[in-house]
Amino acid sequence: QVQLVESGGGLAQAGDSLILSCATSELTFSAYAIGWFRQAPGKEREFVAAIRWSGGYTYYGENVKGRFIIAIGDPRKKVYLQMNSLKPEDTAVYYCAVDRNGILSTIRDAKEYEYWGQGTQVTVSS
Repeated sequence: QVQLVESGGGLAQAGDSLILSCATSELTFSAYAIGWFRQAPGKEREFVAAIRWSGGYTYYGENVKGRFIIAIGDPRKKVYLQMNSLKPEDTAVYYCAVDRNGILSTIRDAKEYEYWGQGTQVTVSS
């Protein structure tokens, strides 16, 4: 059973930085990618970033490109999302998830992710 636990959310002001962590269980060695998604009230779940477990290739959503950085920790049991230059529109519940399908073309598609964490709230005030 793959287990994911997010942490690091909280309150921030516009322009601030936050770092989210996603703690993973041992079974994520079989993961193709770890992704971060977010969901604001009344909106669909949105792709934020993903990193391929082998090779460390990274992918970002257009709304966060250039501001957020996804990285695998050392040892490889945590995935981090560093969020810089935060904006009020970044306010959402942030989830990490595991993709084991191995299909690059769908790495941004939430439906391809098999396991999800419980989410952590990020609130950015103006």
